[in-house]
Amino acid sequence: MAAILKPVLLGFRDAPVHGSPTGPGAWPASKLGGIPDALPTVAAPRPVCQRCGQPLALVVQVYCPLEGSPFHRLLHVFACACPGCSTGGARSWKVFRSQCLQVPEREAQDAQKQENSLAAEDWCEGADDWGSDTEEAPSPQFTLDFGNDASSAKDVDWTARLQDLRLQDAVLGAAHPVPPGLPLFLPYYICVADEDDYRDFVNLDHAHSLLRDYQQREGIAMDQLLSQSLPNDGDEKYEKTIIKSGDQTFYKFMKRIAACQDQILRYSWSGEPLFLTCPTSEVTELPACSQCGGQRIFEFQLMPALVSMLKSANLGLSVEFGTILVYTCEKSCWPPNHQTPMEEFCIIQEDPDELLFK
Repeated sequence: MAAILKPVLLGFRDAPVHGSPTGPGAWPASKLGGIPDALPTVAAPRPVCQRCGQPLALVVQVYCPLEGSPFHRLLHVFACACPGCSTGGARSWKVFRSQCLQVPEREAQDAQKQENSLAAEDWCEGADDWGSDTEEAPSPQFTLDFGNDASSAKDVDWTARLQDLRLQDAVLGAAHPVPPGLPLFLPYYICVADEDDYRDFVNLDHAHSLLRDYQQREGIAMDQLLSQSLPNDGDEKYEKTIIKSGDQTFYKFMKRIAACQDQILRYSWSGEPLFLTCPTSEVTELPACSQCGGQRIFEFQLMPALVSMLKSANLGLSVEFGTILVYTCEKSCWPPNHQTPMEEFCIIQEDPDELLFK
């Protein structure tokens, strides 16, 4: 039986966001830094650090409505940029999900029924358009579907539209007032590409160079590390070596990102995260959704290259991390008339050698 692979979308830093765009042209965009945008019927999240009590800075905003769902959908990831707090784990990092109906209120009941029956295979009707010969399960895209015509939506190059998107000044709605002293990173749009588009351009020279530096500092021979490479298809056992399992995880991470070292985000709904260090029990013991009690699934992760791109607009702020794994409600539940963001879950993996990504 062919393995079911989930498509992976890669996010990259694009053009800077100019001004303070608000209204309906602002929130259907993915960006890093800046001020969190609010959906029309949902308040913007304003979290504070559970360690120091200071406001958290927006790290990324991801607009990711699910194929087959009637909801607009935003995910916000925040972190504390105060010295000593960026490594404070879940107390200093927060993830929120916001949703609002794309359909008139009178259709809310039917929309709720659709949500309850939403399954992974319902998400992406255009799964055949991903361009892979391997059998793949459907996955959501960063879509910009402002209409309800599903047939016309299939004919649109959503990735190109996201790359061309520029936020507009408000003509409808108004921005929430920004609290004084709110920490801000300089905002940039995020553009996306399919990871498969880069598979023919993999060059491992840079990854090997970084790994040699790492191994010299750790006192482990490079040939031992490389002999513990990824297994061949169908091979369920690794070769026996004396290197640490952490080195194998690190090498797998470096090998996978070698073709796209500038990626700041990896999106694969219900897919597999790319671990930087050996996963802990957190991964197998994910907390249930606080609203519906359902299980959470992996949705996306933030990558090491993002760290150097988070430049502060004030106060000389910074955060440090290896990768941030974001898990969300599998049902993407949203009660009728709900008006506050729902908190989701993230796992912070520290960089085993942060100098490799500087």
